[in-house]
Amino acid sequence: MKKLAALLAAAALAAVPASAALPMGAKAPMFATQAALGGKAFGFNLRTALAKGPVVLYFYPKAFTKGCTLEAHEFAEMTPEFAKYGATVIGMSNDDIETLKRFSTEECRDKFAVAAATPKIVSAYQAALVSEGKQTGLTERTSYVIDRKGRIVFVHSDLDYKDHVRLTLDAVKKLQAKRRT
Repeated sequence: MKKLAALLAAAALAAVPASAALPMGAKAPMFATQAALGGKAFGFNLRTALAKGPVVLYFYPKAFTKGCTLEAHEFAEMTPEFAKYGATVIGMSNDDIETLKRFSTEECRDKFAVAAATPKIVSAYQAALVSEGKQTGLTERTSYVIDRKGRIVFVHSDLDYKDHVRLTLDAVKKLQAKRRT
């Protein structure tokens, strides 16, 4: 675990996204993948989730690392606020389903689901983390807010986790306010 933490720290210092995140206004790529909530695996389908309301899709590099754990705690704490505005939160990483099941309970506190970001999904969302010109196998820390029509209405890409929750919640609130007018 210490080796992984050192690798992540080194990668973060030299990391840049493989390419820019998808732009606001772009159509969000639809996908289905394995996910976990409350320690139980299930099939997650973005199209189905969007039928219920907007989706906050946030990519994070690796479960159980410091920044990703702190970000998960903050999203867990704010999940009721997202739900108040009709939004579903889903975390995305390239961790295996067993790790995601544990992370969903221990760090996401059974409040929101985390899903497997397959290489195809990572590529479609331009979320690959690159260090020194090479793919790390991790995802960039990028948050998207996707409206019910499948359009990206907000993007925030920054390896520092601190603003992701606040900024995505603000975007969800603005989206809800816009719907009311």
